[in-house]
Amino acid sequence: MEHIGIEPAILYFGTPVVLLGTAGRDGHPNLGPMSSAFWLGWRCVLGMSTSSKTAQNMLATGECTINLPSTAQAGAVDRLARTTGSDPVSPSKLERGYRHVRDKFGVAGLTPVASETVRPPRVAECPVAMEAVVEDSRPLAAELGGNITIFETRVQRVHVHPSITMDGHENRIDPDRWRPLIMSFQKFYGLGDQVHPSRLAEIPEHLYRTPDIARAAGAPRTAAANAN
Repeated sequence: MEHIGIEPAILYFGTPVVLLGTAGRDGHPNLGPMSSAFWLGWRCVLGMSTSSKTAQNMLATGECTINLPSTAQAGAVDRLARTTGSDPVSPSKLERGYRHVRDKFGVAGLTPVASETVRPPRVAECPVAMEAVVEDSRPLAAELGGNITIFETRVQRVHVHPSITMDGHENRIDPDRWRPLIMSFQKFYGLGDQVHPSRLAEIPEHLYRTPDIARAAGAPRTAAANAN
């Protein structure tokens, strides 16, 4: 089949949905859905509008939680759609139908859980919840107005529901049990069954371990974690 040339407004071909937990300087938590994320080792790269409350909190505090919903949390994620922690709401978001919500956890029906090494809470219902610090940030496409920031974050803790771990392996996720929520062109999808054996899967996962894992073990606990 031959290709044809098109000019889609967005190029969101399909990535996992992420709920980013952040906190302002006053400690008030915020929860923002996004899907521009990818991982290399224990580093996660995130891209988002600089005008968002999530980005502003991360720039101010250098911390976040990276919570990965499964298909079971699609409804909760959708309840966060077109909400913002920013007040007043920016003109561009007003045009898209956004409204200000201060209690993001409440409107989504999700439960905050105190983190161990950062101030922002984790999401109890998400099968995967990671605590991370910002290592670097920079504008993307500055010549177009500089309204997007790229964050390089370093994970310090990984928390998972036991239901998605691999039998017989203390530190592995079973991809046949883990069903991440996927966003493709602004619509929600889930993963299907494995379609073909993978030669990469024959490589032992421990060969990919990086020094970040040992570094994470020494991350100091927050006051909230010490109080528990």
